[in-house]
Amino acid sequence: MKTREISIQGQVVQGYEINLPGAPLVLVQAPKGFVMCGYLDVKFADKFNAAAAVVRGVKTVEDLLAKPVTDVSAAGQTLGITPGVSGRDALLKLL
Repeated sequence: MKTREISIQGQVVQGYEINLPGAPLVLVQAPKGFVMCGYLDVKFADKFNAAAAVVRGVKTVEDLLAKPVTDVSAAGQTLGITPGVSGRDALLKLL
């Protein structure tokens, strides 16, 4: 597992890359929620009322921040995250 500190707008958040069968699990955790790869399901985030955004087809934290969001939990939507924004823009809403 790789852990990375990411500085964004003066705040430091944690990024994780975990090698799993078939594809890596990639996630960036922020104070209000997280941006995750397609390995995880937004339905579970909804079950726990967690603010989450999904970015598919990524292998690294850098990919996760650069590519567009495909799915958003209900709690993430209330923070203004919408499909199509970059993972970085979604992360900004989660600070």
